[in-house]
Amino acid sequence: MSEHTDVVIVGSRCAGSAAAIALARRGRSVIALDSAVFPSDTLSTHLFFTHHWAELERLGARDRVMALGAPLHTRAGLGAPGIEVIGTPSVYEGLTAGGCVRRPGLDLALVQTAREAGADVRERQRVTDLIRDSAGRISGVRYRQRDGSAGVINAKLVIGADGRKSTVARHVGTRTHHQWPNQRMMAYAYYEDVHADLRHIAMQWRDNDDLVTVFPCDGDQLVALQMPPIRRADDYRADSLAAFEATIGRVPPFAKRLAGCTRVSKILISYSHPSYFRHSHGPGWALAGDSGHFKDPVTAQGIRDALRFGRLLGEAAAPFLDEPERLDRALKDWEFDRDAQCLPMYQWANLLGRDDAVSPIEFAAYRWFAARPDGLTELTDAFNRVVSPQRVFSPTRVMRWAAAAAREPATARGDLFATIRRDVRREAERIVEQRMFERRRAASAR
Repeated sequence: MSEHTDVVIVGSRCAGSAAAIALARRGRSVIALDSAVFPSDTLSTHLFFTHHWAELERLGARDRVMALGAPLHTRAGLGAPGIEVIGTPSVYEGLTAGGCVRRPGLDLALVQTAREAGADVRERQRVTDLIRDSAGRISGVRYRQRDGSAGVINAKLVIGADGRKSTVARHVGTRTHHQWPNQRMMAYAYYEDVHADLRHIAMQWRDNDDLVTVFPCDGDQLVALQMPPIRRADDYRADSLAAFEATIGRVPPFAKRLAGCTRVSKILISYSHPSYFRHSHGPGWALAGDSGHFKDPVTAQGIRDALRFGRLLGEAAAPFLDEPERLDRALKDWEFDRDAQCLPMYQWANLLGRDDAVSPIEFAAYRWFAARPDGLTELTDAFNRVVSPQRVFSPTRVMRWAAAAAREPATARGDLFATIRRDVRREAERIVEQRMFERRRAASAR
């Protein structure tokens, strides 16, 4: 069986549905294939900041997602032993709250919105190969259905939105660059949430080298997420429940928040999730979402970026699908824009995802933000991409926090000086990486 369409999208979750919506609304024929059946789950932290809701609004999916009943996070906080920074999230395009929506409902809402826009979203179909024309340009896909039958779809553009292990990325032989190995693993579980008075608050705590979070979500549940150093992976492999409960016991406010709550899911774990950029366009193809770029989940930016750059990819490609040369230029410009927007957050996520214990300078920073009336709001400005993390955590401020840490009688001078040397080295490495990134982009532009 052979078919023809303007665009084939491989993968129909966040990035794939966003691209499908944008293309279909511009009058383009779209077939999106996914091996899953919706609703279905996928490994994901799925925390929303206010800018997530803005992207859903642009896609026309926000009301459908809101109807799932997730509580709005009108307050949020970060904590370390003896101190918490709690406040209101920053405003983004008039929106003032975050949230947390489980993936089965979220992804189904996006698929429904894509179908409503006119996209043909097909389930239980796995892409097995790509088709090339005589000039080597990607011109379609081969796929197989669960019943064993196979088919071919010819298209002017193939978009891979099929995740970190992308079939499309593998078949086009794309390059991965600026890769960073994760230093923290991820383990999470869902709990029935009995604390109705706390369901409007999303919290993260750090204690020594532990990093844990609680996100109230739809279904009267919460997500309890742990991101321990990867060196504890063997503990989770040996007995995930015992390791999970041991981490709860090490972080008192985390344990207090979960007191009385009943775990209602198994423990879901990711041991390996390195960050990267991939070269994401070529003759007749493009990579959206995690297929093309993935950052450490510690900053919870993946869904937002999948929605945003999936949509922008569809908008960029739609006018030029009948003009291959102009289409290729549009895809190149789209990738350059994505990389420029994502690099600052990518570098910050790689920093926050290191397996460090809370340093004396970080303790001073917590105290400084806690003393400011808008301290939490300023922090969420970075998460919402209102300002760059490098501006919020500027060298001037870091020097101020280091001086404050030095004035603390309990601060060990050796630990403080070691932290300063480490942080100076890391900032130099960040600048070098940024310059390498810019040189690579300049070379690609020629």
